[in-house]
Amino acid sequence: MVRESVPPKPIEFAAQPRQVRIDIARTALLIVDMQNDFCSPGGYVDHLGGDCEPARALFEPINALTAELRRVGAHIVWVNWGNRADRRNLSASTLHAFHNLGSGLGIGDPLPSSDGSRILTRDSWSAAIADELDHRPDDIYVDKYRISGFWDTQLDSILRQAGVTTLLFAGVNTDQCVMCTLQDANFLGYDTILVEDCTATSSPSFCYEATLYNVRACFGFTVTSLAITEAVQALAT
Repeated sequence: MVRESVPPKPIEFAAQPRQVRIDIARTALLIVDMQNDFCSPGGYVDHLGGDCEPARALFEPINALTAELRRVGAHIVWVNWGNRADRRNLSASTLHAFHNLGSGLGIGDPLPSSDGSRILTRDSWSAAIADELDHRPDDIYVDKYRISGFWDTQLDSILRQAGVTTLLFAGVNTDQCVMCTLQDANFLGYDTILVEDCTATSSPSFCYEATLYNVRACFGFTVTSLAITEAVQALAT
């Protein structure tokens, strides 16, 4: 039961509101909701007439960042909506948020554009990571059932068992699931950093700007993926 200590791998990079130094050996990248329902033609957002392009624009920067982080042993964690098919753990208000007009489709309903896939439901095409993203068998995968990835999930236990203390955040939507997961991580004692060019939202632009402001003011830091990549490459050499 003796846990071996992991040798520190400190890196330093420019961030907002100030320079940041972290231990990349105790860091995880949390990639939130980069799944077919939000990113792919035929998914839930596409069915609602929404725009998937902001999410799809993240494929390249996320793939580039995960490649660099894997080289130095950082954890890659995919956190996706993956509800029970019977929706028994979901409150009425949670169901309402995805079915607020009382008509059309909501969580657990079958998508007409797919072969029986159910919206945001575990083990379905809807909940699967978009094909364009480079995800590996030894990455970590966590299903979530609320806007935040920490409520009623194994995420906190997994991160603590891995010895993670710093979390980088990517995914969609910046002002909703990403922000709520980041806030809860901060409240739980993790050091939190939002990767600006690896997050996006379909909300109005002022929602994105307000999220950056609030992260910098109250919950941690924001950074570009290029700054992290350059720091990781300097460590590797």
